[in-house]
Amino acid sequence: MKHGLRYTVGVNVIACFYSIAQAFVETRRPASPRLQTTSCYCIALFLDQVLAYLLMSASSAAASRHHLWVSRFGKDRFNDKINVAVLFSFLAFLALSGNAVISTANLFSRI
Repeated sequence: MKHGLRYTVGVNVIACFYSIAQAFVETRRPASPRLQTTSCYCIALFLDQVLAYLLMSASSAAASRHHLWVSRFGKDRFNDKINVAVLFSFLAFLALSGNAVISTANLFSRI
């Protein structure tokens, strides 16, 4: 049980820090010509996709381990909290997937 949840927490922390850093970069992008290069857009698209897939993988791992835990030990309030955490991970995946679509549009508008 520990490894699936640790993986999920780790990926969520990485995605959170990346999202904060990307928000900072996106607010600075109009004022800085260095951030308007094609390579910056390629890196953003790559990281968006990688983190979206990692979030989906982590959410799936936590959900499957949670199902195993419930089948062995029953359901309690902690399990409900795990369900909410997995749901938020899937919502974060959807947000990063949308961000990847926006990054794709930005990249192809530059080419």
